[in-house]
Amino acid sequence: MTETAPGGDQQRDQGRDQGQESTLTVFLALAANLGIAVAKIVAAVVTGSASMGAEAAHSVADTFNEVLLLVGLRRSGRPADRRHPFGYGKERYIWTLLVAVAIFGMGALFAFYQGFETIVAGHGGEADPLVGYVVLGVSFVLEGTSWRQAVRQVRADARAENLPLRVFLRRTDEPTSLSVLLEDSAALLGLLLAFAGLGLHQLTGSAVWDGVGSALIGVLLTAVALLLGRVNLNLLIGNQADPRIIADVRERLTAAPEVEWLVDIVTMTVGADRVLVCARLDFRDALRASDVEHACVRMARELREAHPEIDEVFLEPVPRDDPDLRARVIARYGRPLEPPAGT
Repeated sequence: MTETAPGGDQQRDQGRDQGQESTLTVFLALAANLGIAVAKIVAAVVTGSASMGAEAAHSVADTFNEVLLLVGLRRSGRPADRRHPFGYGKERYIWTLLVAVAIFGMGALFAFYQGFETIVAGHGGEADPLVGYVVLGVSFVLEGTSWRQAVRQVRADARAENLPLRVFLRRTDEPTSLSVLLEDSAALLGLLLAFAGLGLHQLTGSAVWDGVGSALIGVLLTAVALLLGRVNLNLLIGNQADPRIIADVRERLTAAPEVEWLVDIVTMTVGADRVLVCARLDFRDALRASDVEHACVRMARELREAHPEIDEVFLEPVPRDDPDLRARVIARYGRPLEPPAGT
């Protein structure tokens, strides 16, 4: 039986708004990166700058990445079906993980190649650095516009979760806006590195500086790729829910009059703002089977009403002294089961 929590409509509206905001953020980044990529390619050909070539590859990778993020947003929003009873929410993490791979494969490796080739050769064919400066300046303005939108969304999401920005970035189960923010931040830093490489090349006449700038852009992109990869890998493996949700679920289940002891609780994020809750409960011995059934239905409903992001609730009646269960809990947490105080 499916029940709708009173706060469910509000939560769905909020999730829909956040999804639309995420789409806007990605579209804005896509438009900016596409224009910047074309301009940088032209500038790289005209100037012969290794740093500019690395930045051109960076922008091409970012443009491709925004397409991947849009695909992930669309496909992860499909409803649950028989083959995928928990929905497609985790597919978003797969596409964002592909973004991390693309940043490294299309951006960082090319930047390393350009940089090391220029450093080893010791000369470059820089012809008209003024074109490069103009392109870098315009690119900085466009990237800054996309970056501001990404920052605005991430801050709004953090406020919606009542979390400090730093804590939100560690806990978020919505990697799309984080990906755009990291990409745009890396792009702004990369533009500064390219500007420095181009300028030092012009001032000293040595193309080594241009190659160093390109190599540093490769290091920057590698760091971003590793960070994004780690975030999405954890989400794909299955992060636990927000600790505040876990604490409140534990408190509510423990306070239920039918429950003598909360034996175990396991949660997992199965998508953006979607949480699975599984709990093992030792019910009072005097209860009848029907009492336990009705209690489970009531408690599941109350949990979803309190936390609309809770998508599914599974409550299992168990005896606290079962040796197999005791061994499983000890294996997971590294400590034995302890009875509640006063029992």
